[in-house]
Amino acid sequence: MKESLLSKLDQLRMRHEEVSALLSDPKVMNVQEEFRNLSKEYAQLEPVVNTFLRYQKIQQDMAEARELLTLGDSELKELAEQELQLFEKQIVELEQALQILLIPSDPNDTKDIYLEIRAGTGGDEAAIFAGDLYRMYTRYALTQNWQCELISESLGEHGGYKEVIIKINGHGVYSQLKFESGAHRVQRVPETEAQGRVHTSACTVAILPVAEEIDEIEIN
Repeated sequence: MKESLLSKLDQLRMRHEEVSALLSDPKVMNVQEEFRNLSKEYAQLEPVVNTFLRYQKIQQDMAEARELLTLGDSELKELAEQELQLFEKQIVELEQALQILLIPSDPNDTKDIYLEIRAGTGGDEAAIFAGDLYRMYTRYALTQNWQCELISESLGEHGGYKEVIIKINGHGVYSQLKFESGAHRVQRVPETEAQGRVHTSACTVAILPVAEEIDEIEIN
């Protein structure tokens, strides 16, 4: 691996340690906004740093295995050669993983979101489908330990929603849900259908990252 990459990874490791110490500082813990931002940064750094530490440990193990090759014991040499083959394979895999982890991420990936679901084609059945989507996303959010806050709702006449907007807070919300934006369609026999005919219904889903707070602008 290039020295420039190793240097960058070492800087990230040191920053990870620094952020970890700050999160344990009572002064920081009492400032909610700063604590939240540091927690997000720590979560971003952790997978990179953990992979880098594994990389360093295997490099150390490889150096010890090479030392065994200099000894006269044939059994130790054979064991060292087998370990080196395994270590070299692991090093290649970890280098590839680190290069991927170092790719710049979407700056919005760590942000909370507003999720808007609107019933489209399909009348009452579309509203019921919107309700199904609402329950799906909120239940998924619970499995991820995210927090959901209902912002507004317009109920359908036979259940579900004509429109519903929720705010979802948590780590990596936008990164996991941003590709859900767009039209969603379902084909099924709805509860509102008396003759058993299949209906096609559609809803639109919008995923909007929560904007950063800015200072109030004074207009002169």
